[in-house]
Amino acid sequence: MKKSTLLHRISVSVGTLSYLSLCIAGAAFAQEPVNEDETVERIQVTGSNIRGANMEGAQPLTVLTSDDIARTGASTISELMRTVTQARGGVGTFDTTQSGATSTSTPPGQAAASLRGIGPSSTLTLVNGRRIAASSFAAGTENFVDINSIPASAVERVEILATGASAIYGADAVAGVINYILKDDYEGLELSTNYENTTNSNDHGALNFQMLWGKNFENSNLTAFVDYYDRKAIRAADFSQTREPILQSSYSYLAKGQPNIYFNSARDGNEMPAPNCADELTITEFGEEICAYYANEDDYFETPLETLSGGFTYTYQGDNLTWRTDLLASHTKSTSFSTPAPINQVDDEEGAWIGVDALDVLDETTRNSILDNLYVDPFDTVAGRELEGFQYDARFSSPRTVEIETDAIRLVTSVLGYFGDWEWEAGALYSRSESEQVATQGIYNRYLYTAAAHGELCDNGNIAQYNSDDDSLSCAGSNLLSAYNPFLVGDTQNDAILGLTQARPTRDGTSEVFGVDAKINGEIAQFNGNAVLLAAGVEFRREEITDMPSLDSQARAENDFLVDVFGFGSSASAADRNQMGIFTEVFVPVSDKFDISLAGRFDDYNDFGSTFNPKVGFTYRPLDNLVLRGSWSTAFRAPSLTQAGVQLRTTRASFDCSVNSAVADLYCEGQGTVRGNNVLELGNPALRAEESETYSFGFAYSPTDNTHITVDYWTFDHEDIVDTNMTGVLNEAITDASLRHCGVLDEGEIGISYLEDLCLVTDSQGNTIEADGANLTEILDAWVAFDDPRFAELPLFRDHILLLDNTGTQELEGIDWNVTHDINMSRGTLELGLSGTHYLTYDRNRPGSDQIESLAGTFLYPETVATAELFYVEEDWYVGAYVFYTGSYDDDIIRLRGREIDELIDIGAITEENQERDVSSWTTVTLSAGYYFDNADIRLTVDNLFDRDAPTAYGSGRGFDAYNHDPFGTRYTLAFSYYFQ
Repeated sequence: MKKSTLLHRISVSVGTLSYLSLCIAGAAFAQEPVNEDETVERIQVTGSNIRGANMEGAQPLTVLTSDDIARTGASTISELMRTVTQARGGVGTFDTTQSGATSTSTPPGQAAASLRGIGPSSTLTLVNGRRIAASSFAAGTENFVDINSIPASAVERVEILATGASAIYGADAVAGVINYILKDDYEGLELSTNYENTTNSNDHGALNFQMLWGKNFENSNLTAFVDYYDRKAIRAADFSQTREPILQSSYSYLAKGQPNIYFNSARDGNEMPAPNCADELTITEFGEEICAYYANEDDYFETPLETLSGGFTYTYQGDNLTWRTDLLASHTKSTSFSTPAPINQVDDEEGAWIGVDALDVLDETTRNSILDNLYVDPFDTVAGRELEGFQYDARFSSPRTVEIETDAIRLVTSVLGYFGDWEWEAGALYSRSESEQVATQGIYNRYLYTAAAHGELCDNGNIAQYNSDDDSLSCAGSNLLSAYNPFLVGDTQNDAILGLTQARPTRDGTSEVFGVDAKINGEIAQFNGNAVLLAAGVEFRREEITDMPSLDSQARAENDFLVDVFGFGSSASAADRNQMGIFTEVFVPVSDKFDISLAGRFDDYNDFGSTFNPKVGFTYRPLDNLVLRGSWSTAFRAPSLTQAGVQLRTTRASFDCSVNSAVADLYCEGQGTVRGNNVLELGNPALRAEESETYSFGFAYSPTDNTHITVDYWTFDHEDIVDTNMTGVLNEAITDASLRHCGVLDEGEIGISYLEDLCLVTDSQGNTIEADGANLTEILDAWVAFDDPRFAELPLFRDHILLLDNTGTQELEGIDWNVTHDINMSRGTLELGLSGTHYLTYDRNRPGSDQIESLAGTFLYPETVATAELFYVEEDWYVGAYVFYTGSYDDDIIRLRGREIDELIDIGAITEENQERDVSSWTTVTLSAGYYFDNADIRLTVDNLFDRDAPTAYGSGRGFDAYNHDPFGTRYTLAFSYYFQ
């Protein structure tokens, strides 16, 4: 990060003060041990290593207690984080709604929390103040902590600091830190259960069993917990809002069940519909009638999820020593689904080939009608034969389905003691997350399937050998099967042949963290009669991660980067990292009203060099009930281990023609649409760490003992964000011939892959697209004249090879507020609250362009999210409600295809003159009530009490924004707990 001279001086000052403080601390250790009668508990809060200072109101800290968690009715941490305004908005926070079987989806059964929408890898997740291993399966290339592995029932409170915290905790705390503090020091036995479901007629039930047990021994306590959670699937087809496609024009030509006939095989150049389409035919923008596919048919909003977790906390309190050990372990099982895979040619081009005799299963009239409009052409088979047939458009019938099991364990032991007036602490951490995934349905080997469709598959699952001398096929000890026929539906023998082509690719990953740390706390001096406090320490951490898919789901150079299976990518990565950090923090009470805190941390990485991150904060108390506060800090995030260790990732990447007119003219017919293509991502040794600079200013005001108000302004300047940038590569390729390739790229090459036939045409100077100085506009014109394609675009092929890169910057600023007021009544208390976040700015450069886009108020990024609450509480019961508000924002109309925009005009959603619309604001009410008996309590929570539909969002293929809204309607949770004393 480029620092100004002033900022550099601040950094040097903090570093110098840290050094002097450590010297003073060394002298302090020469003092006598403290008298145990003088030992006082010193409280430490998230965001500071200082213990014992008056930090009340000093930081914009959000705290959720166990009572808060119970009132929300949340059974999982991901459900809880949906109620936190700093984690709402944008696409950083995700849950299993975004999971799927492909590499573009989030990992099955897993969830992550992100502050400010910056991304989960920029939010540091802690448990009891120390780290936890990230999931071995990344979301894209972002590593994250799976919060589904932390049981909500074991959490005593959650502390959230939504500002940069790298000066305290080191890497990843760019947007802040979320600290989950587990229950401890418990005595007794608590058994709890809860059941949640929607009011929909389908069964969407989830069942949760919990046990908490604790016992005090002489000088010690053991607290243990067990949590079991089992949730059923929720499908788009279960709800009237999502049962039908949001737009009829959002169709796919790739039919499920029976194939359409590819337009290149039709004499009139129009796609021909599947002969026995199960649904009404759809008319395309070209006037064709096709059997269309819509993704909502196979969409899952919640996938099956089963978790079993447990752990314990053991605390021993000696005369002058505290030993604490905590263990957290979990086992998670989940299944995720993606749309059925497309059926392509062996080389992944559109329009798979089939022999003309496949039509013989149709009735004579239908068969002859198709033949009358059909080109019958020769094609080559996998075994090396030449057959005659035609091309078809189709996808498999079964959704791509994967099952995943994850085992996670985290063990921490620490010792805290005193030497003189100084407190010291040392700890060790081991954390591991291990996942195993297997594809169980809907994944097919491209070679075996193609061979089966051409009658070249043996009953042992091998491809037959072809003898050209006598034009025969042989199976070497097994029998040749009849050809699989995609036009023959519901035939047992035919389906059995297809079953032989199914593949079960696997994926295994392991993520491990080992760390040791030591720190000291104490008074180093007196200033104006007040104690100047110091915390300082060191930390060593080693992290390792591997993510290895089976060979049949890897793209390999020896196979022209073709994955063996259709429509199923993978990520192969392996990396390890050593990190050492030295940190210090000083709390200086300048006066009774004014405090300064200074912190600095130096981190050294074996693979990304070193960095120093300072933080300066102040608190000013002009009145006893008013605190003014502010801070400045820098933060950083070294490229995640997955980003650093990507060997080859098979995925899909989008390029955005709305941000670059030159790219739009060449690849999008001048339209501002977003297109997706198969790409291969590679790690980049030149990646730089992401860096950020953060300011925050605010106040905490308590006009009465029962009224508390906090308001904070915050800003982030986030640089060198790591991502892939296909739009930028396409733009660079206009002038850089080294990025332009006809056909599959060779190993070691980087850039864009075009159809091989594109090199048959040239510009006016005789240059092919691979030549230096080629005029791509002229080549596009020549291609259109040569091939007469359906779309006047440069034809992209597959498997463009892109490097991860530092793609740009983003700047955010906003305001958080929280107001609480209690009204004491004769028998109980009326509690009122209002909290929220308003984004003033969310600017970033658009990949592939120097243009700055303002995200605040645009698609997926509401400017305002807020929560109001009203509760009446008595000693043995409570009742109340939360009101959750998500502001309106722009729909993503500009990126839709022309046919979709035409439909929106036809239905009146937009006009020809004004093609903009808003996604409506969304307000839902959650009812919460509970009653406490002597040894039990019962609680009821009803989400979306008034059954509000999610606002329509045409920019999402689902018809709603799954990050900021949900389509579930009313959901209820009934919970019961019993206490054994």
